[in-house]
Amino acid sequence: MKTIPVAVQLYTLRDETEKDFEGTLRKVADLGFEGVEFAGLGDYTAKEMKDLIDELNLKAASSHVPLEQIKNNLTQVIEVQKTLGSKFIVCPYFEPESEENYKELISLLKQAGEMCSLEGITLCYHNHDFELERLSDGRTALETIFDDTEKNTLKTEFDIYWLKKAGESPLKWIDRYKGRTPLVHLKDMTKDSERFFAELGTGGVDVDAVLAKGEEAEVQWWIVEQDESRRTPLESLEISMNYLKKKLPHLSE
Repeated sequence: MKTIPVAVQLYTLRDETEKDFEGTLRKVADLGFEGVEFAGLGDYTAKEMKDLIDELNLKAASSHVPLEQIKNNLTQVIEVQKTLGSKFIVCPYFEPESEENYKELISLLKQAGEMCSLEGITLCYHNHDFELERLSDGRTALETIFDDTEKNTLKTEFDIYWLKKAGESPLKWIDRYKGRTPLVHLKDMTKDSERFFAELGTGGVDVDAVLAKGEEAEVQWWIVEQDESRRTPLESLEISMNYLKKKLPHLSE
């Protein structure tokens, strides 16, 4: 069975990294995470951050990069990823005002994806729930984004919480884009009407079934993210990691 490493999306720890980036990364490593997905580097240069994660035996799984940076500063963004050792750039958020905006987004993703590919980097798109709304041709916006781009230049970072919240099956989406799903955001959801973010294994998302799809879908990184928590973020991540250690044997070795 293929071993798929586990990273944490550092947006989960945004308040902690703002106060003490190095100390927070040390705690991440102590919890057993094998990598990090960046959402900015704080006051560190890419070289300084690379040295730090090397010291902690962490890998740069990927980086969330604002769409504006992808549009206007992609050359520098790519160079930062190369320094970090990250092979994935992720467009993390897009808030459309009209259907026309999706057409503009797709055009930009095509162009950026081709440029990334030439540099040995893969561009991915991360979803929320609003991309599951249907456009005038009957397709969801998320379908449109991936169906109207090339699989070699744009891949997915499916967020299973947001798919579930939109009433969709994460498994069906992973199956549909099998081989185009190198990154998956692992999240759970409370079973009550609030459908709040939950630690893995404590909510209503079938995380076990998603993990079972990893090898078949050619997932390269599982990435744990909890946007908000009723505990401290580190407490929540510890609960999620303890769940994953029971499901992914290599984490306990």
